[in-house]
Amino acid sequence: MSTDSTLRFGAQTDEVTSLLRIVNLVRTGEATTRPEIGRVTGLGRGVVTQRVDQAIQMGFLGEGDFGASSGGRAPRTLRFRAEQGHIIICALGAAHIRVGVTALDGDILGHTHRAWDIAKGPAKTLGAAMDMVDELMKDFPKLPVWSVVVGLPGPVDFATGQPVAPPIMPGWNGADVRTPFEERFNAPVWVDNDVNLLAFGERARRREALADLIYCKIGSGIGAGLLSQGRIHRGANGAAGDIGHVRVPDSRETCRCGKVGCLEAVAGGWALVRDAGQAIAGGAASSMEGRANKGALTLEDITTAAEGGDPLAISLVQKAARVMGESIAALVNMFNPGVIVIGGAIAAAGEVFLAEVRQRVYELSLPLATRDLTIVLSVNDEREPLRGGAELAREQLFDITFPRWFADGRPSPERTAA
Repeated sequence: MSTDSTLRFGAQTDEVTSLLRIVNLVRTGEATTRPEIGRVTGLGRGVVTQRVDQAIQMGFLGEGDFGASSGGRAPRTLRFRAEQGHIIICALGAAHIRVGVTALDGDILGHTHRAWDIAKGPAKTLGAAMDMVDELMKDFPKLPVWSVVVGLPGPVDFATGQPVAPPIMPGWNGADVRTPFEERFNAPVWVDNDVNLLAFGERARRREALADLIYCKIGSGIGAGLLSQGRIHRGANGAAGDIGHVRVPDSRETCRCGKVGCLEAVAGGWALVRDAGQAIAGGAASSMEGRANKGALTLEDITTAAEGGDPLAISLVQKAARVMGESIAALVNMFNPGVIVIGGAIAAAGEVFLAEVRQRVYELSLPLATRDLTIVLSVNDEREPLRGGAELAREQLFDITFPRWFADGRPSPERTAA
């Protein structure tokens, strides 16, 4: 992010740092003409011209259209050459794989999706994801891959790219997710929790470089992505935001993680499916009865029924929302975000869910912490994790690791993998 970039240079006469700075100014749109670059950086006209020519020769920048004139000759704009490479994103969920390819500016060029059980293990899952990528890439020019991002539905050690004791991913603990992608695509690979990708996606969509935001994903499981001044907070072991396993007072429900009373075991998607099935088996009338009797009921069925006015579905969604609201209120008091975004499959329930969450948060949080707080549903765009993955890759490539690889013209795993 250009406003808080690790690439900000200390000495304006330093050739390397000023070159990096100029590329990022153009890339982010902060300065797109040579005069603007001079005003922002304080570099002289000759130095700016020299650095821009270097960046063009290296392939990072290109000449654009003429800009607006301020009285003299109209300046030629510059553009970042986003078309020179691809970013690949593989967003793995508990029951699906979604892959996408973007340009270097984050523009999504294509994506595809398939149902998949994450419990099949890392070898089969990563193999299936790479096969999907190979098939998708047939539709695009054979450009180099600059980065791969993989999202996983569980805690991840970001430094190593390895899952850390993920509750719903048997066989994944300590799995080497990074190496197979590095070897296949000869590009740096970053692995992160799937809800962190969604938080990055919100940052990109809102264009809020310094956002204080919590993204709460309620699907089969429950998790939160925490943005503080635009930076993801992952914690010491990658477990930050794993609110699905906080304790709910007085609950005796057994969770998939083996503990008792977890939030996920009360308000997660699989818990709502369980409770709906038990209620219908006990004689409760519901439009979901047919699906429940076939053992095919899903969280999506429940949210659709709730939106349609089904009393049982509404009661289940509102109960989950109350419990979620209590946990979110604790986050609000500790974290003081400006925005809370509710996403995942539960977002399809709309105001039935959101109104209850808002009520509990405002009841239980400090007035100062909620004074400027906004609580909204996500845009419910299936491409959000792809957009977020591209945002993560661009941050890592151009804000963090750029000095290590820019002289080669493109990144490689040997230079950027942690």
